Amino acid sequence: MNNQLKIVMEPEEIINCLKTETQLKEVCTKILSQRIIEKVAQQKDISVNTEEIEIEANRQRREKRLEKASDTLRWLEQQMLTPLDWEVGIRNRLLKQKLALKLFGKEVEQFFIQNRSEFEQVVLYQFVVSGEKLAQELYYQIEESEISFYQAARLHDIDENRRYKCGYEGKVYRWAVIPQIAPLVFNASPQQLVGPIKTENGYHLFMVEDYIPAELTPKRYQEILDNMFEQWLDTELDYTYCNFELNKS
Repeated sequence: MNNQLKIVMEPEEIINCLKTETQLKEVCTKILSQRIIEKVAQQKDISVNTEEIEIEANRQRREKRLEKASDTLRWLEQQMLTPLDWEVGIRNRLLKQKLALKLFGKEVEQFFIQNRSEFEQVVLYQFVVSGEKLAQELYYQIEESEISFYQAARLHDIDENRRYKCGYEGKVYRWAVIPQIAPLVFNASPQQLVGPIKTENGYHLFMVEDYIPAELTPKRYQEILDNMFEQWLDTELDYTYCNFELNKS
């Protein structure tokens, strides 16, 4: 006989927990988002069939290395899900993807062409010092090969985290660079020293290691599509929230 007591959790407890953790609106937003997606998908005659759900479920199984049916059931139990819950979640995500493609799939390429420069990237290094005199001195020392850019960044950058990386910022999009600096950085040749440039943070010196031209890869296509869809959904949510009331009964 199993003497272990079952722990029962009431829906009201869950709601109260979400409230006290200030997560209730986030959950409500997800529910309202799904309602909007369902409504518009129905209007557009978009649906998800059993075969599509099965293909995605198998992909997830491979990704999570759930080789046996028992492995899948154990994983679902750990997630506090039933097989039906899992299938519904897959179906909802696929429906969202199909609706996004229907609404904005043909607009992505045009958006990319119109905003191509914003998707250019550079492999960027920078360091910032507090004084103009030091910035000028380091500029000339680097130009004369008395010290490398990486050494100067390691020794003098006011940002401790960047100092440990010798000024490495990684791959940076044009839109992520301060507007007054972006044209100088993106017109620079590889290994060219740029600066010093004064901002509220101090005096910046930059070096572009490589230039990466904009390309509409499948990954970037999906990023643009997702962004366009989320902007549309946010607008729909703003309107929906004007008429929203939480049932407190």
